[in-house]
Amino acid sequence: MVIEEFTKFLIHNAREYGTSDIHILPNKNIYGIYFRLNGRMERQYSISIEEGNRIVSYFKYLANLDVGERRRPQSGSLSYEFSKNEFQDLRLSTIANFQGQESLVIRLLEIQTEMVLEKSTLLPQELEMMQRLIQYKSGLILFSGPVNSGKTTTMYELVRNRMKQSKMQVISIEDPVEIKEDNFLQIQVNEKAGNTYENSLKASLRHHPDIIIVGEIRDEETARMAIRGALTGHLIIASIHAKNAEGVIARMNELEVSLEMLQQTILAIVFQKLVPIYCGLCEDNCQIYCTHHPINSKRAALYDVLTSEEFQSLRIDNVKEFKVERPRSFNQLLRKVLVYGFISEETYYQYYIP
Repeated sequence: MVIEEFTKFLIHNAREYGTSDIHILPNKNIYGIYFRLNGRMERQYSISIEEGNRIVSYFKYLANLDVGERRRPQSGSLSYEFSKNEFQDLRLSTIANFQGQESLVIRLLEIQTEMVLEKSTLLPQELEMMQRLIQYKSGLILFSGPVNSGKTTTMYELVRNRMKQSKMQVISIEDPVEIKEDNFLQIQVNEKAGNTYENSLKASLRHHPDIIIVGEIRDEETARMAIRGALTGHLIIASIHAKNAEGVIARMNELEVSLEMLQQTILAIVFQKLVPIYCGLCEDNCQIYCTHHPINSKRAALYDVLTSEEFQSLRIDNVKEFKVERPRSFNQLLRKVLVYGFISEETYYQYYIP
């Protein structure tokens, strides 16, 4: 095997399928190469241990990682030329097992640069709510959901649609920049260089933008700066990790943001997941090679929008145990799409939030 040629073929093939991640994993006497397609790992190739080691070392070399170091985890990134003048941004992560065999996960960035939200949404009502909310001049909209649930794509598309109505300055702060957008001023976090989320957000506020997109609220300072930006007349759109929409409130509270400050700034909290679409031909979730749904349309977004009106009804003493029965909570909407036949019963129980 010529490693350089195989890696170019691998990246090109992954792009063709719309793969989000390539997993190169050791398994007894072979390496398995898997594509993560529509949230599921699909085995594509089997190669020998020697070939697997060479591929892992080759990518580590390209990303300026320590090729000789196999014991500790490493991570890096590179822009890979898979064809003449065609580049793919990659993010790498390596971890070795107890036998010293390294596994490699390659995240493909910017695979999807633009999409129509109306065509990738299971229920339109929540999308219409978000499209109204994005029209506000100031405030805070928080997005939450699992990794690879389409949060960045949703935020970008909402802002792109808003920019079609009038020219405005948009700054995005991300780690890393996942989607290239020429109409945004995109800042990539580099903590080694002192370019943290907090510092970038502070500098962005002095730049007087109309909208600021924050890739992730990770710490107390970033949370406070996001609140400050919303209070000073900016529209802040940010993501934060939580179990569900209600969990975002507790998470912000853990980051020392008071309920009173949230009530003054929050426009909405959006929780989303990408759920597999049921296919009548497959009689199951639509399979990768089925042509009933296009390759990038085998999953659709299900949104739960916790509005500011619902949020305002909170009492200060129950923020950490905030539970309210809402007719359009995520689980209620998940039940609705099951009844409509959009998803299978197995998918319902898999994506239900206990």
